[in-house]
Amino acid sequence: MSWYRNTVWFLKGLREYTRSGYDSASKHFVPADLEVNVTGRSFMITGANSGIGKATATEIAKRGGTLHLVCRNTERAEEAKREITTETGNQSIFLHILDMSNPKGIWEFAEKFKTEHKLNVLINNAGCMVNKRELTEDGLEKNFATNTLGAYILTTALLPLLEKEDDPRVRQQVVLTEQWAKVHKNIHFSAMHPGWADTPAVRSAMPEFYEKMKNKLRTEAQGADTVVWLAVSPAAAKQTSGLFFQDRQPVSTHLLLARTYSSPEEEEKLIEALEELSQKFKPT
Repeated sequence: MSWYRNTVWFLKGLREYTRSGYDSASKHFVPADLEVNVTGRSFMITGANSGIGKATATEIAKRGGTLHLVCRNTERAEEAKREITTETGNQSIFLHILDMSNPKGIWEFAEKFKTEHKLNVLINNAGCMVNKRELTEDGLEKNFATNTLGAYILTTALLPLLEKEDDPRVRQQVVLTEQWAKVHKNIHFSAMHPGWADTPAVRSAMPEFYEKMKNKLRTEAQGADTVVWLAVSPAAAKQTSGLFFQDRQPVSTHLLLARTYSSPEEEEKLIEALEELSQKFKPT
């Protein structure tokens, strides 16, 4: 990141991504947007055993939704399920143990899921922040395998299931969100920025940043607010599909004058590369 981009990003973050930024933005929220009952609707959340994923799951459970928690660690997943059930009283919570860096495993999970469940909303929340280069058993860089390829495969595999339901929604990375929104008109796609939140991932992957900023960071619930809004609110469904959100408002996907734009050709090449790579791991 250039000096300019780094400086602008940090100043923007101090103003908008911190707890005070959330407090300022939330003054314009419409409380009724989240006063909804989503009983009968099914939500899948990856990385749901802690942080923003767990906070999102808890809020949806309070509103009656059926939850499918996709987690890597069995023990932490079971603990999260117990805590969410105890807090909300919602018994419609299912656990699925899956490593989002394992492309073949994701294909197999999705194909089985489609035969057993329905799905209204997919929330691609799982991610990793590995600071040193790590390869998976398949020889894939771990951040890419988890954050990009894994989410691409899961979404691609579940699109036919989502297409069957009323008001289907997906949250995903920016470029993929924009591209899928162009093709799948019946599904509402969106991406979002949670701000700087106090989560286990931030504490472990960015210890220096955390120590400097811990008193200014948002809570997990504040970081999850826009995810919940996008997942359950009728107001969110009225927004154009394919947009990027921050504190319930669509915002630019690029910093001003940062020259981070990608061309249509580059974005098309990315999709083609992901599709080609994903097919290599698809069970025959």
